[in-house]
Amino acid sequence: MNYDIIVIGSGPGGYVTAIRAAQLGFKTAIIEKENLGGICLNWGCIPTKALLKSAHVFKYLQQAEQYGLNKVENPGFDFSKVIQRSRGVATKMSGGIAFLMKKNKIDVIMGTAKVQKGKKVAVTDKDGKATEYSAQHIIIATGARSRELPNLPQDGVKVIGYRQALNLPEQPKSMIVVGSGAIGIEFADFYNTMGTKVTVVEFMPNILPVEDEDTSKHVEKSLKKSGIDIMTNASVESVDTSGNGVKATVKTATGNITLEADILLSAVGIASNIEGQGFEEVGIQTDKGKVLVNEWYETSVPGYYAIGDILATQALAHVASAEGITCVEKIKGLHVEKIDYGNVPGCTYCHPEIASVGLTEKQAKEKGYELKVGKFPFSASGKATANGDTDGFIKVIFDAKYGEWLGCHMVGDGVTDMIAEAVVARKLETTGHEVLKAIHPHPTISEAVMEAVAAAYGEVIHI
Repeated sequence: MNYDIIVIGSGPGGYVTAIRAAQLGFKTAIIEKENLGGICLNWGCIPTKALLKSAHVFKYLQQAEQYGLNKVENPGFDFSKVIQRSRGVATKMSGGIAFLMKKNKIDVIMGTAKVQKGKKVAVTDKDGKATEYSAQHIIIATGARSRELPNLPQDGVKVIGYRQALNLPEQPKSMIVVGSGAIGIEFADFYNTMGTKVTVVEFMPNILPVEDEDTSKHVEKSLKKSGIDIMTNASVESVDTSGNGVKATVKTATGNITLEADILLSAVGIASNIEGQGFEEVGIQTDKGKVLVNEWYETSVPGYYAIGDILATQALAHVASAEGITCVEKIKGLHVEKIDYGNVPGCTYCHPEIASVGLTEKQAKEKGYELKVGKFPFSASGKATANGDTDGFIKVIFDAKYGEWLGCHMVGDGVTDMIAEAVVARKLETTGHEVLKAIHPHPTISEAVMEAVAAAYGEVIHI
């Protein structure tokens, strides 16, 4: 029962950490209370993309004539089978994690963990039996759950979180989505495409409030065009679930209004899973619902580490993975580079997709940079035109003095697969002129990046 490293939680932070630890020669165990893969694989990143793919294919069927194909008369779907496919994808991926654990000789311990003093962990299994394990290093990666607001308590039936939204027994005819971050917008897009009447309520002036303002405004326009009602500068004050559906009282700039729908999805962020895990007893310090760590992810108690959504860093799967790898490599004594949290890409998989990295134009101006900003619309892209989807653009932001690539913002089909170019280029401290001289293939969507950079420097060819 003694290990070099015990990892608590098997999401994309935990399982990646465990695999890297095993690769480095540590005797490793991972503890999971539910399903291998955590929220991301089972109730988050992966199944939502499966749902969105079904919606995308359904949309293509409706647009068959635009591609010279015979019209598909009354294209339909079985909602339960759409959900079933999504759950099947999640199950397959979770099984893949089990294979990776076995391949890397990592012990999988199923149960609920609670850290103890003396570098020990007590694990209670489904039958209530508790077993104690010890390790030289304990890495906590317990993730997060749907955040509940006091005025929006989730009953799991009429007021739901993302887990229920992934597995509804039947499709609602109408839905209110509270919150317009990535989770809210992805579900709004999926359900709207499948025929549910969707209304999005956002407290901030723009949807997708962390994105560049050009991105937010463009996507809002696109989503409205697709049939989604969007209310910004608005907040849900209370919800009445006593009737057949829900009645939400929404505060707006012009007064309160009442929205009615079959169901309300609360997508107002996440809350870290830090309660009841023994942190107080061990002495692990937290602040405002987050675990405090040093630059190498060690907590206030030596030998105990924390990564992922329980930290104040970006709550993204790829951030959790990177933190875990950095943490175990530092434990091993390797030369480790600190994570640059200013170069973390963010993606939203609605249609059109959204991807970004670095500073927004507003942030760059606030930091005092003199800017060169370039923008290339997909309406001028030959590949996008051939694809029949020209909704979107690439926007790049450079420091005019030294050519540093400060930020990149993308909207359009497939851009979540393209943002890595900007991430790598920024990591390598590439300048705008170097991007211009890097030949991009034609015709591709990716050449729009080169065109946007050219626009920033007054050398654009195709607009």
